[in-house]
Amino acid sequence: MKVFAIALTAAVVGLTTPAMAEYQQVTTRDDFMNLVSGKSLTRPLVRINVLNDGSISGKGATWDVTGKWSWEGGYLCRSLNWGGDDLGYNCQEVKTNGSKVRITSDKGTGDSADFTLR
Repeated sequence: MKVFAIALTAAVVGLTTPAMAEYQQVTTRDDFMNLVSGKSLTRPLVRINVLNDGSISGKGATWDVTGKWSWEGGYLCRSLNWGGDDLGYNCQEVKTNGSKVRITSDKGTGDSADFTLR
């Protein structure tokens, strides 16, 4: 209810802020690379780099994260290993809102994780 009241107040007053902007789907490999190139996807205890050569590297808690990725049919498809555990292959929807990135498993129908680009 509070969120609705804040949104309604902003609409009435005519304010728009980046925090209120909606996430937009990233649909091409080029747009994805423009978004993440030279940056890390971060969240508490996680820092991941998605590189142009199709590799993934980083840390999740204290464990190494490694993997491979490709862009297929509008989705980020990746195989991932975290601390020696194979997390498997999954194609994921990518959305952005400024410096925020939301990645949702199973082509947008599964669990989501929000990252900050740094």
